[in-house]
Amino acid sequence: MNAANARVFVEANTSATPVEPPLVVADAGAHRWDDVCGVLVAGFGAAGACAALEAAQAGARVRIVERFEGGGASAKSGGVVYAGGGTPYQREAGYTDTPEAMAAYLQGEVGDAVSQAALERFCNGSVAQLAWLERQGVRFGAAMPERKTSYPPERAFLYYSGNEAVGDAPAVPPAPRGHRTKGRGMSGRVLFETLRHAVEAEPNIEILRHAGVRRLIVDATGRVIGAQVWRVEPGRAQRQHARLARWADKLHNGLPALADRLRAALHRLELRASRPLDIRADAVVLATGGFIFNREMLARHAPRYLANWRLGTTGCDGSGIRLGVSAGGVADSMERVSAWRFINPPFAWARGCVVDARGERFCNEEVYGATLGHAMCETRDGRAWLILDAALVREALRECLRGRLWAFQSVPALMLMLAGRRRAATVAQLAAQIGADAATLERSLSAYRAAARAGRDEAFGKSAAMLAPLGEAPFYALDISAASRTFPCPAITLGGLRVDESSNAVLRAEGGVVAGLYAVGRAARGLASNHYVSGLSLADCIWSGRQAGRAGAREVLAAREREHAAAQPAAKQSTAGTPGRTGAKVIPLYPQTH
Repeated sequence: MNAANARVFVEANTSATPVEPPLVVADAGAHRWDDVCGVLVAGFGAAGACAALEAAQAGARVRIVERFEGGGASAKSGGVVYAGGGTPYQREAGYTDTPEAMAAYLQGEVGDAVSQAALERFCNGSVAQLAWLERQGVRFGAAMPERKTSYPPERAFLYYSGNEAVGDAPAVPPAPRGHRTKGRGMSGRVLFETLRHAVEAEPNIEILRHAGVRRLIVDATGRVIGAQVWRVEPGRAQRQHARLARWADKLHNGLPALADRLRAALHRLELRASRPLDIRADAVVLATGGFIFNREMLARHAPRYLANWRLGTTGCDGSGIRLGVSAGGVADSMERVSAWRFINPPFAWARGCVVDARGERFCNEEVYGATLGHAMCETRDGRAWLILDAALVREALRECLRGRLWAFQSVPALMLMLAGRRRAATVAQLAAQIGADAATLERSLSAYRAAARAGRDEAFGKSAAMLAPLGEAPFYALDISAASRTFPCPAITLGGLRVDESSNAVLRAEGGVVAGLYAVGRAARGLASNHYVSGLSLADCIWSGRQAGRAGAREVLAAREREHAAAQPAAKQSTAGTPGRTGAKVIPLYPQTH
């Protein structure tokens, strides 16, 4: 690791996992190992679970190391898997899709985050990936919501989860590709629990909870040959650790400051009551998530998003990224963050007009929430207002009170409309209330009304059906800024370690890979590291996890072959002159723990 990278990743965060420089072991055979496995997976979310399953199903012995109980950001997600190219559920719903159409649309979202070849490989393998998930027990459905929404209602499982159907004439024929996991309640938890059951049913996988990787172990050549894991002592300390983590997670939405104090106490407990274990492995997979909960890293790489609501879990502290850099890897796209400013549902909101602090319209209001959030945070300093008239407010209130929306959709919307609104009889008076320039706001709304009358939004390409006349007083302004606590704007980090696109091996700055080390999900740069649409990050976690799991299993096989080759001369010498012996020495797949 060079000195510049070392300085960049020194952390003083009171709740972030401490990361130390790699431990160099000249003679792995002489080192005292506390455990041995084929593939060590750091992190037990969707990416880690899929990496473990693929490696185990290929015959490797896998050890998962998880700082808490498991689930990570995946369990808190919407459980949507982005898939297309002609899935059974698309066909059942009556939609035609091809891998080529999927790739053509995603190219605009993915940009240069991955190569065209990698994108096409993902799209071509999308149907098979959904089938693989189903073999693990995950279920999907073909029921569609009645109209465009940011997240489908209880009995709908297939929807347009990005910008495919935005505008009157999309460049690529649209198809719904958001596949929500089927089950009761929020689908992220359902998806992870299904994967957890599959992992726990696999005899080749063991899980070590309340333990975190703080240091990689390398040989003299820089190959990663294991990890130093610090585990909270079983018994009272582990029970206290679990309680602190659980309450920090529960209180984060309502009392974030208290939740952060609990995280600091949790960190102190880990430092006081953890003991190290050196685990030897042929491959280490970093599946620890992003870094939205590491304020120092966020301030350094993406300061525009410090005001946003942190979406994820305590474990999203960048530990995997820092570990990869410590071993010679390179972090990339660290400035990329996805901010989710969803204004649909209620559906009527998306027919309103969004303006910045000056009163200037700056986007198409029907776009996917992360597209709106990106424009707001990157070009408008995180400040924006949603302008509605009385007719749209009435319609939105009816939708929220009808009982068909999720609570996380209806409750913040009601609070904003009833308690956080600005209301005025004229546009000029409304401008004065929100501190906007009256002439600018008048000009923005006049142009919007003209577009509604003409049925054509030449400025931003909004669909004719989504335009509204905004003519019925009083007029309302809702503060949808990134810093709003009444109407939070969640954010997740998208950047991570550079990886090989076919194996997810961590890449070095000077070329080549960090042998034996892999990174997946939001610890790595991947499909979702440019822009975000619902389900793409989760699909990327699954895709990259599976790639790394298969590559890790190949590392196990290669290590056994190296051991076998090294043992051959001694075996031949010991059996010389012995009739009937081949001279081959049997090498156990997993040597006994020292």
